Amino acid sequence: MILAVALFMEQMDSTVIATSLPAIAADIGTSPIALKLAVTSYLVALAIFIPISGWMSDRFGARNIFRMAIFVFMIGSIACAFSNSITAFVISRLIQGAGGSMMTPVSRLLLVRGTPRHELVDAMAWLTIPALIGPIMGPPIGGFLTTYLTWHWIFWINVPIGVLGIILVTRFLPAVEPRSPRPMDFPGFFLCGLGFSGFVFGLSVISLPAVPVIYGYVTVAIGILAGLLYLLHARRVPYPLLDPKMFRYPMFRAAILGASNFRMGLGALPFLMPLMLQLGFGLTPLQSGSVTFVSALGSMGSKFAASRTFNAFGFRTVISLTTLLAAIFLGINGLFTAETPLFLIMACLLIGGLFRSMAFSGVNAMAFGDVDEADSSQATAINAVAQRISMAMGVAIAGGILEISSSFHDGRLLVSDFHIAFFSVSAISALACITFLRLPHDAGAELTARGRKRRHAEPEEAVAENS
Repeated sequence: MILAVALFMEQMDSTVIATSLPAIAADIGTSPIALKLAVTSYLVALAIFIPISGWMSDRFGARNIFRMAIFVFMIGSIACAFSNSITAFVISRLIQGAGGSMMTPVSRLLLVRGTPRHELVDAMAWLTIPALIGPIMGPPIGGFLTTYLTWHWIFWINVPIGVLGIILVTRFLPAVEPRSPRPMDFPGFFLCGLGFSGFVFGLSVISLPAVPVIYGYVTVAIGILAGLLYLLHARRVPYPLLDPKMFRYPMFRAAILGASNFRMGLGALPFLMPLMLQLGFGLTPLQSGSVTFVSALGSMGSKFAASRTFNAFGFRTVISLTTLLAAIFLGINGLFTAETPLFLIMACLLIGGLFRSMAFSGVNAMAFGDVDEADSSQATAINAVAQRISMAMGVAIAGGILEISSSFHDGRLLVSDFHIAFFSVSAISALACITFLRLPHDAGAELTARGRKRRHAEPEEAVAENS
């Protein structure tokens, strides 16, 4: 429960800012589409610094790094509240992302080092259930503060939560002795950071109306070049930051590649839906937040049934079906208009949230089903980075589609523009189903009760990723 403070803060912050983007954009003198830079910059910061979170924990102690991460996240929140331009806001979100990059992985590392593999799904569910309170509270709280106070308060609320988290960690969390970390791959860290930030940030810059498009293409090219250089570098060093050899594990490979497509829709949804409800349907931030929070309710509901569902039907069947159904419900959002009853929108968001969360519960556990214990830290880092990069790409793609579509009618955002964006990211998410259908029928069997009857389950170190 104490470790879940980090997930609570991060999840609530991401949903709060999504609801308040139009108000923030109007106040600092930019467009809501341009503010997708603030969303992607946070996710890019996570992707850059997550790979070194394990090394930092081993070098300086996991509890110390966890407290420091909460403090840095608080500093970034305060900086966001004082931002008066898009540049200052983006930089502040980068600081927030640097703190968030350590909070979530280190909290899981502390939790799962003593978790037997056959209890992985249950452990992940118990960790994420308290954290899911953040997405439930975030939209209505963000809408209320933005409507009746100012958007600045959505960042001030992180301060008391962070202070409480630091106090609880210091008082109750057992001290973990520093370990001898593997040698740090600093050249790899530089190349990875340049590759991730250049590629994803460049995609966002390409569609910005106020920035010459050539800057975006150059940034994307630099990111791709840095990524290729890293692959060459990783073959020559004994301890690469992110080891490409991890993809020799079939289930891990399928989980990363399939979930990356699927997460693009997940990343685009909290960006597109509040904008459509406010700019397209004319709802206030409070009304918008009161509609979108039900998606988190669906996510929470699935956690209580996740373990039993996978035990009953198997990982391949459940993941393939839930990813397809979640993609379909993502596309259904593209059928809504201002005349659509709000209860119908909320019902679709609720069901879609249930399917998405069920799929992620299985994918994130399955990613470690065939990974050796010695490689679990590498699997953790690659899985976490892939999650953030794919979500950032989802935001960038959705924003780019809105910008291109609106350019055909004087740059004004119409409801039809959001429909096109929803259909597009839904199609991308649906591709994940093809990847998971190619898995063997008994994939992930060792993670279920049925699999434990067939083979002896050794207590091993395993790491799960939050949906």
